[in-house]
Amino acid sequence: MANTPQSKKRARQIERVTEVNKARRSRIRTYLRKVEEAIASGDAAAASQALKAAQPELMRGVSKGVVHKNTAARKMSRLAARVKSLAA
Repeated sequence: MANTPQSKKRARQIERVTEVNKARRSRIRTYLRKVEEAIASGDAAAASQALKAAQPELMRGVSKGVVHKNTAARKMSRLAARVKSLAA
């Protein structure tokens, strides 16, 4: 348990940041799920649009420190390959 005033303040700050990060992570997952659903439905145009919408959201997660850069790159690469194969 936090004892000093500084550690109490840090505990409060961490709670707020954790809530923001949870919301951000959830938002990213939603965008990725939309891409997955579009791929599953077989609609190349919808999958491409969903991928374009998901990319900035994923990269924003990287810049905010919610997702590791390599994780985001791997996810984007794999999704892009799947969307590309769908169009072909």
